[in-house]
Amino acid sequence: MNQGRKRIIVGISGASGAVYGARLLQALREIGGVESHLVVSNAGWLNLRHELDMERAEVEALADQVHELQDVGASIASGSFAAHGMVVAPCSMRTLAAIAHGLADNLLTRAADVVLKERRRLVLMVRESPLHLVHLRNMATVTELGGVCCPPMPAFYLRPTTIGEIVDHSVARALDLLGLEHELAPRWQGLPKDS
Repeated sequence: MNQGRKRIIVGISGASGAVYGARLLQALREIGGVESHLVVSNAGWLNLRHELDMERAEVEALADQVHELQDVGASIASGSFAAHGMVVAPCSMRTLAAIAHGLADNLLTRAADVVLKERRRLVLMVRESPLHLVHLRNMATVTELGGVCCPPMPAFYLRPTTIGEIVDHSVARALDLLGLEHELAPRWQGLPKDS
């Protein structure tokens, strides 16, 4: 494993919530000591543009290295690539299904498959509602394989006042799951004693 900077792979797939992937890349840069590797699905690029008005060059500038979706010969496609972990933010149900069933049909799903087989941390910020039984079964399968399904859920006990605070809380949870120190969101200190 790389003893210098931690390598984190960020996948952005086509579910709504492209802001989670973009904010994650920004947060990794703010943390420092992290080398980010980005791979985006075709629908992920569409959502980044539609939901955030971000052009491809803007998103790519947030990552240390960008990999093309069909480049299955890229470094992140191999278990010998010393990655600390991977987050798919957001993770569509199509991407979840491919990961759950080991399809590895593009670089995003191949990188996730490699992270699982190497017993490294895989965090999927799954985005869909409502969920049907296949969605739930795929999440259970990924969990049984060692991955973590971490849907971005607002924490209203923190009393967020902006969308940015809601997004930051979910991204902070993903960073926690990777074991990365950050100051992205406040930590719960418990209710005051007089409550």
